[in-house]
Amino acid sequence: MKKTFEEALLRLEEIIRKLDNGELNLEESLKLFEEGIALARHCNAKLDEAQGKVEILLGIEDGITKTQEFKIEEE
Repeated sequence: MKKTFEEALLRLEEIIRKLDNGELNLEESLKLFEEGIALARHCNAKLDEAQGKVEILLGIEDGITKTQEFKIEEE
């Protein structure tokens, strides 16, 4: 999935609105639900990655804050 966190979150919000509306048939609802689950996992992975970067940035070695790349593999 190549969407940014913000793009994925906006799409997820749109899906929630459509599902809450209750006007979709079962097949459409399931399709949107499946997409929503994938988007939620994507957003969660991005948040985990951001948290890891913050933790690395807060780590101090020899009195100097050091940064390093932190990457979580998405499923």
